[in-house]
Amino acid sequence: MSHKDDRMLTGAQALVESLERVGVDVAFGIPGGAILPAYDPLFDSSIRHILVRHEQGAGHAAEGYAMASGRVGVCIATSGPGATNLVTPIGNAYMDSTPLVAITGQVNSNSIGTDAFQEADIRGIVMPITKHSFLIKRTEDIPLAIREAFHIAATGRPGPVLVDIAKDALVNTAPFMWPEELDLPGYKPTTKPHVRQIRAAAKLISASKRPVLYVGGGVMSARASKELAELVELTRIPVVTTLMARGVLPDSHELNMGMPGMHGTVAAVGALQKADLLVAVGTRFDDRVTGRLDTFAPHAKVIHADVDPAEIGKNKPVDVPIVGDAKETLRLLAEAMADLPAPDADPWRKQLVGMKTRYQPTWDEAPDGRLSPQEVIQRIGQLSPDDAIYVAGVGQHQMWAAHFLPHEQPSKWLNSGGSGTMGFCVPAAMGAKVAEPDRMVWGIDGDGCFQMTNQELVTCALNNIPIKIAIINNHSLGMVRQWQTLFYNERYSNTDLQTESIPNFPMLAEAMGCVGLRATNEEEMEAAIKQALEINDRPVVVEFVVHKDAMVWPMVAAGTSNDEIQVARDMAPDWEEEIL
Repeated sequence: MSHKDDRMLTGAQALVESLERVGVDVAFGIPGGAILPAYDPLFDSSIRHILVRHEQGAGHAAEGYAMASGRVGVCIATSGPGATNLVTPIGNAYMDSTPLVAITGQVNSNSIGTDAFQEADIRGIVMPITKHSFLIKRTEDIPLAIREAFHIAATGRPGPVLVDIAKDALVNTAPFMWPEELDLPGYKPTTKPHVRQIRAAAKLISASKRPVLYVGGGVMSARASKELAELVELTRIPVVTTLMARGVLPDSHELNMGMPGMHGTVAAVGALQKADLLVAVGTRFDDRVTGRLDTFAPHAKVIHADVDPAEIGKNKPVDVPIVGDAKETLRLLAEAMADLPAPDADPWRKQLVGMKTRYQPTWDEAPDGRLSPQEVIQRIGQLSPDDAIYVAGVGQHQMWAAHFLPHEQPSKWLNSGGSGTMGFCVPAAMGAKVAEPDRMVWGIDGDGCFQMTNQELVTCALNNIPIKIAIINNHSLGMVRQWQTLFYNERYSNTDLQTESIPNFPMLAEAMGCVGLRATNEEEMEAAIKQALEINDRPVVVEFVVHKDAMVWPMVAAGTSNDEIQVARDMAPDWEEEIL
């Protein structure tokens, strides 16, 4: 049912009013020819538009905004290269289930398919990496498309939606028709789990001896940390939290075994490998977690709960499938478990807690008085406020941040998980700070990642977005270098980022309107972090010069079994001794 009023609006006016009606308060974008008509009514709108320096920055900023706030992020670009520059953040949002609406201009409808100037079939390009995509050629179709796009992006399994609008549809006029109700045949996400499946899961949990709660990013995006904590307290089941779920249960909780996977903790990987029951909620059995799939959790029955039925059984056979929202699933599981005995798992808990204590992630002291990257990251976490938000780039620094930052609160850890997008950190931190202006936002970035999208610091400086960026500078593409060390006989092909002075990161930061600092030893590190914490009127960039040979441990080599986890080079825990 649509409400028609008496106004004749241009498509551009209808677009902006529709965005206001769905509650958009900020958008990140860059104008250009095809989208330019939309920027005229945007000039008078209540929506804050942040002019970024690159469309990829707009997309990642919208992701950071969405991840920090739980609301739909919005990015805007013009046709052709403007739209294609959004492909990476759209793909990233798709992999990490981040609610995003990308609005792009398109050439005039009668020019579509003619290879017109700045034409690209962006709808076709992003079809595999969006929940849905619209190509709007008629002015009167704009309000409905916007209403549907935001509904699809935010409901069920969240994700990105593209709305591509032909320029003539933005210029022409039509009566404004606002849809009060939506009718989307074929799109009816199941949010309430089936009670029979919940009961079956509860019985399996009650009968288990070595259960593990395997918790993924779906629990974080469902804002279900309270429900998770209540189920853990009731059942006393050990928990592992994937990279995307760090903080959904406090790291300080005795039953949190940490992060599983390729660079997971020994306790988390061991828990999954030796469990007799996996209670997987909001996770997709990603290859970084499972290792070689046919050797993953070989003795475990599987309860798999997810809002997306396509994920259930995709990688691992499932004994009890549960389709539904993670918050509702966890709440109903706790209700069902209240009527059943808790699992008899005291010996299992003691073994895992012992492993957690024995195999805490550590690091070797850096040679020649240099800084250890792990120490830098840990110290930032120790000195920053408890409610600080941390945004990571991708690589070694991301894994160290996953282990050594204090992950005590939900939605305070933002990173690119499934896609592993270098360049995510700076613009995503910008978006997070826009969403949460009263919280401190630290970006933990690498020297390689930083050089991909650092221009968005100009956007931050001009728009009073005072984020703090720590560059963990080891003068190399560290994670790739680690693989070359371990698997390519130390043949460092194209991973050395050359000299220690190019670019001069503090000078580059100052040129972009930020404060630039550098630390090369522990004394300078302490002073630089404290100085950065005191500056809140401008962005701050701190370059921490660390040694090149630091590695991420533990590690499971790609394509091998999780049983082959190493805690350091040529060192592995004895599974049979630890867990019988």
